[in-house]
Amino acid sequence: MAAYVFCLTTSGGVPIFARNKIGLKSLPFPVIGSLNGVHMFANSHDVQLVSTVTDDSKILWKSFHDSVTLIVVSEDDNADDCHLTNLLTYVFNIMVLLLGMDDVTNIRNVERFKKDVRVCFPLIDRLIEQGELLTFGDLVNAVDTIAAPENAVLQNFLDAFAECADSPYGCVLVQGKIAVATRKWWGLSARELVLLPLLVSSLSSCSSRDVPVFLPNASPTVPHRLMTFQLTKGIEVCVLCGPSPSLTDLEEEVGRFWRTSYDLLRSVLQLHPANFPHTIPLDTNLLGFLLVNTETNQCLCTISPHGSDDDSLEDHERRHILRSYYKHVVGNFFSSKVEGSEKGPSEFTHVAMDTYLTTDTHKCYAMLSPPHQIYALYRPNIPTFAMRSITEKALLALTKDKSVQL
Repeated sequence: MAAYVFCLTTSGGVPIFARNKIGLKSLPFPVIGSLNGVHMFANSHDVQLVSTVTDDSKILWKSFHDSVTLIVVSEDDNADDCHLTNLLTYVFNIMVLLLGMDDVTNIRNVERFKKDVRVCFPLIDRLIEQGELLTFGDLVNAVDTIAAPENAVLQNFLDAFAECADSPYGCVLVQGKIAVATRKWWGLSARELVLLPLLVSSLSSCSSRDVPVFLPNASPTVPHRLMTFQLTKGIEVCVLCGPSPSLTDLEEEVGRFWRTSYDLLRSVLQLHPANFPHTIPLDTNLLGFLLVNTETNQCLCTISPHGSDDDSLEDHERRHILRSYYKHVVGNFFSSKVEGSEKGPSEFTHVAMDTYLTTDTHKCYAMLSPPHQIYALYRPNIPTFAMRSITEKALLALTKDKSVQL
């Protein structure tokens, strides 16, 4: 999606940071200054400059709390502006997550802030390199989950461990996706739910961590301690705590609480990358899907619904197609959890419930069934008229299965 992201002070246009996709040359400062200068000139004449397009690119501006202005430059993919706005909002929330609202909205020393904000770069870069992400949460504003029959039992292990940590906030991450979480964790805002697992996956692998974080919505000025513990390769348990207990004290409790869950954890891990039980019957023409619950802020996605025996499209191609199709639909035909996506559909005299796309290499179908939305990727030889019924059956099978708590 994004090629370049720039951050400058709103009042003086002082550059704070510039990030770009790997392989792209950095833009010279005069170009960045010109982009910000156009925005400042418009503001001085009471004109709100939101976005513009060139022959092959799109540029979007967004200011936050009269403190920082973020600019994104991307390839023009004809998607609604809400997706780039959503990206910039995530970048701002990343700064709040790791630095706190006070430091971000009241920059007293720009040079010091430039140094402090570097801690945000790994997470920001991860968003910019979205084509490499195995998750879809940042795009749909709903956290990725993994559905497993063992989750009901794992919930008991998590609740007991969270109680030992004296925290109502806890979750188990499997390859960056939430398997189970406490009730309070599910009560976090959509962006908080997405950012916390994304932060964990962006950090260097280690057996345990103790990272200070601010919750952009729930606690933007008072930090919490995000403590993570690796239970086995690819699986971590996370808790949000106050000043106590210490990391050392909680490390000593991990084995006692989780030792007997090893077989369960291994069974859940084996579901990756399908992310759902193979006992759920899905049509063999289905190459991938994205299922979103707009009420619970959760999503379930896969690009390998039948394992890895099909090579008609590479994994990165399926991922790119599903992300592109979601951006094509949401904001133009459907509204979703992405802020601003309701503006496009509101222009229609009716509410679209289905839409599809056909190409020489694949076909796509999207369906609304509130609170669920499903975006499906199919082989090109599937009859177009059959996609609706097959998508409907897939949605019913996924939402009615007890292991899919979505």
